Amino acid sequence: MRKPFVLIAAGLALSAVLIAPAAHAATAGLPGEWQEWTPGNDITNTASLQRGAGNFMGYCAGCHSIKYVRYSRMGADLKIPEDQLEALVKPGSKKNDYITTSLSAADGEAWFGKAPPDLSLITRSKGSDYVYRFLKTYYVDEKTVNGTNNLALPGTAMPHVLSALQGAQALKTVKKDGHEHFEGFEQLEPGQLTAAQYDEFVRDTVNFLEYAGEPYKAKRISLGVWVMLFLLLFTALAYLLKKEYWRDVK
Repeated sequence: MRKPFVLIAAGLALSAVLIAPAAHAATAGLPGEWQEWTPGNDITNTASLQRGAGNFMGYCAGCHSIKYVRYSRMGADLKIPEDQLEALVKPGSKKNDYITTSLSAADGEAWFGKAPPDLSLITRSKGSDYVYRFLKTYYVDEKTVNGTNNLALPGTAMPHVLSALQGAQALKTVKKDGHEHFEGFEQLEPGQLTAAQYDEFVRDTVNFLEYAGEPYKAKRISLGVWVMLFLLLFTALAYLLKKEYWRDVK
């Protein structure tokens, strides 16, 4: 009787081993509290997802695609009003089209050194925490080609496209035990948003990208609750049935 439970436990342990490297992949680099920043996403927050969709289409879709999501599916899932969805559809596209970018791979490689990747599965491959930290840890670095660098992805080819919103910030470090540690950022130029507003902007955008990676996730989680309740009820009934069968045997 114990063998199935042993197999289940072994499977869970193996899953933890396989998932752990991906979950902690973004913690490499300059040590500091930034490695613990998390967006606290809520995939069921429709208002956040709607704002995130607008953020993505306004600031990301010029270079990046989410080629596994259709405009129509996004509009239905996120309850986006028809007129607002029409405004999000890029010129030359239709509502039933997949969300792609007009930037060709050749132009992307010529301008940035490499073609901007599709972001459909970015939160599933890198994790939401990684994307959140990436968008929050740009800093001024005159040694780079585009004048900025990033803690989550040092040497990134992507310029800080949200600099108008966040402003320009300088990296502050402190030496501990012979190594540099992250101490914080110094605001050099203010952005259009306050720190709290920018944080919400990034959180909404990451939330939307998490939706794009698995549009059915919210429904799956909701259904999962009912499945677990059913299994608990079935287990209780099976236990009572077992007691009834074995009562006469004992």
